[in-house]
Amino acid sequence: MKILLTAINAKYIHSNLAVYSLQAYAAAHGHKIERAEYTINNQLEDILEKIYRQKPDVLLFSCYIWNIEYVKELVSEFHKLRPEVPIWVGGPEVSFETERFLRENPAVTGIMMGEGERTLTELCDYFEQCEQDTQFTTKNREEVQTELVRAHAENEKRTGDLSEIKEKMLEKIDGISYRRSDGIVAIQPLRSLLPMDELPFCYANLKDFEHRIIYYESSRGCPFSCSYCLSSVDKKLRFRSLPLVYKELQFFIDAKVPQVKFVDRTFNCQHEHAMGIWKYIKEHDNGITNFHFEISADLLREDELELISDMRPGLIQLEIGVQSTNGDTIREIHRTMRLEEVYRAVNRVKAGKNIHQHLDLIAGLPFEDYQRFQQSFNDIYALHPQQLQLGFLKVLKGSYMYEHAQEYGLVYRSRPPYEVMSSKWVSYDEMLEIRLVEEMLELHYNSGQFLTYLAVLEQKYDSVFQLFLDMGHYYRSNGYLDCNHNRVHRTEIVLDFAAAVDPERKDVYQEALMFDLYKIEKSKSRPVWARDLSLEKKKTSRYLRAHGMEKKYCHLERFYWIDEEGQYRQGGEPLWFLFDYETRDSLTNEAAIMVITEAQMEGETA
Repeated sequence: MKILLTAINAKYIHSNLAVYSLQAYAAAHGHKIERAEYTINNQLEDILEKIYRQKPDVLLFSCYIWNIEYVKELVSEFHKLRPEVPIWVGGPEVSFETERFLRENPAVTGIMMGEGERTLTELCDYFEQCEQDTQFTTKNREEVQTELVRAHAENEKRTGDLSEIKEKMLEKIDGISYRRSDGIVAIQPLRSLLPMDELPFCYANLKDFEHRIIYYESSRGCPFSCSYCLSSVDKKLRFRSLPLVYKELQFFIDAKVPQVKFVDRTFNCQHEHAMGIWKYIKEHDNGITNFHFEISADLLREDELELISDMRPGLIQLEIGVQSTNGDTIREIHRTMRLEEVYRAVNRVKAGKNIHQHLDLIAGLPFEDYQRFQQSFNDIYALHPQQLQLGFLKVLKGSYMYEHAQEYGLVYRSRPPYEVMSSKWVSYDEMLEIRLVEEMLELHYNSGQFLTYLAVLEQKYDSVFQLFLDMGHYYRSNGYLDCNHNRVHRTEIVLDFAAAVDPERKDVYQEALMFDLYKIEKSKSRPVWARDLSLEKKKTSRYLRAHGMEKKYCHLERFYWIDEEGQYRQGGEPLWFLFDYETRDSLTNEAAIMVITEAQMEGETA
């Protein structure tokens, strides 16, 4: 019997830890499950053909907000071709309101609710004992019936109907919802949760993960009860034992994988667990592998801060969900967070200059109107993390937010990702303005390509939210929003914007943009307003030859408004900056920069 477990990811670089764990656990219990992975960027017709050609006897799908509509269409089309094949689904997007889902999707046979490793293994027992009419002879069927009656229907009157016997088997499996032969949807109780150490390691073969992110979990569950998050549903925190975690991490370290992303919902919620893992990866650092953790910053203790401050730059990166700085909002969403401790920890980590920080903010939360959200944005931006992710509230089935959507006046999209469009506190017009800010933030801040320019422009504004909003309006009014622009052209666009709001410092913005342009890469072209470098070519060439760098991949240019730290300064003697693209910052990937004074330049080139 061929059981095919299918994942449809958002991007090729992503991998689906859930299907690997399901497959590995089933294999450890004697069941062979085949796996197939695709992305939502694949043509549905191509996936349909590939699945059909594999001729599965049972088809399984892992469902999330990014792929559920795709999966539903795929299931419907496949069912037309192979109506005899049972189709089961699982994952957070189908684990709630299962009766409704089954009624709306008649091609789906059943649903695995919640944690699925043991559930799928028991279903495999069921699949392998239930014969298909096309696979068994009458004699075989009679033998199977006899065995099923003996094993599963003891002390029950035999009806002679194989479908009834199958349903009696399903009644023994917790954690599933399915459509019975009479059309009634049966919902079994949720099953007890597995100890983490019972889950087998699922990355023994890394060939399938080249050029893809590896996800790893050392714990399941979350100690917090954030009203917008499904992790709050699972209150039972479970940890994988540290010796087992060390062994598995060493496998990644020995294989020199580029990145391992921990999917633990709050990695540092147990001090000893977090410290043990951080100590291990620090002591066994291979100089290549990066580890990503989602943490609660206000839980960071002094010894944890001391430990991570001494790590190799780029060894770890931290994702920190702040979501809002409004106390009323934080309380209403049942979030436990001490903002002053968050600020302290983020600034301590930033001072070490060795850890990439990614801070999250959510628009559309209760009790945060448009003006108050701007303050939250400005508060978090002031911390200057490497990434500021501005997300929008999603009303997920099964969450507290979903149950109280009417109370909050939430108007949200009916289809995934169920993002809020308006609420009692924020209008749709205001949400559109926030979305415009988010787009400008991604293009100019999170890209890391305009940081010097923005640092100068911020001096003109009391509110950086207003800065990005004005920039967005400028893009919109000039027809730039719906066009793709190369870096040089975008440099020209943002200079025009800066000149419109701060015309007296246009020359400063020009230099800041040139600095930003070259610290990332040696540009093959220059903006139309950039000064001609031909007059300096002899001087720069002589300097590079004198230092044996004439063949090195680099760029040398003079700046008047940029200081040794790459920040805006109030004029003075010019400085020369040598951008070395063969040596890069391990944290930002920016070119290494050597600062040369005018006197040094003159002396070397005399």
